[in-house]
Amino acid sequence: MQTSDSADVLTHVSRNVRRLRLATGLSQAALADQSGVSRRTVIKLEAGEANISLTGLDRLAESLGVTFVDLVAEPTAPRSSINEAVWRGQHPHSVGTLMASVPANKEAQLLSWSLEPEERYVGEPDPAGWSEMILVVEGELRIKTTEETVLRTAGEHYAFATNQDFSYINESQHLTRFARIVVS
Repeated sequence: MQTSDSADVLTHVSRNVRRLRLATGLSQAALADQSGVSRRTVIKLEAGEANISLTGLDRLAESLGVTFVDLVAEPTAPRSSINEAVWRGQHPHSVGTLMASVPANKEAQLLSWSLEPEERYVGEPDPAGWSEMILVVEGELRIKTTEETVLRTAGEHYAFATNQDFSYINESQHLTRFARIVVS
């Protein structure tokens, strides 16, 4: 994980690793041994000074019995709106941002969708445990669920459980494109 300009996520990782390690009763050395991450890195990570790879974070999460998201997110942040930079490159616009997370039991599907002006997709409720994450790439998309209706524009996202009525609506006069991630 590159840390330039990502002090918040590094603070979350630092606090979360320490809190979760203590909750499991592991020493820093035991966590290092279990995860294959060096003890020095674990110590520096908990001090907020380490630069660790995403793979290293995955290994720590597995050893602690939690998810990657549990390590990088603010503990009180809703999983539907995490918005944490988890990677930054050398150029200012090179960034990987964790937008949202939903639990998965069976599979995840990434779909690319487009809706012409005034087009609508009406989905049927899925079994409990299914969710979707939407990222609008171009235009604007109205997402209507049993619980709420939201409007998202290019660059914005929305995550929700699909065990309810839902629909995607393009009310504009322009093409709308979005990524749809279905998780079961």
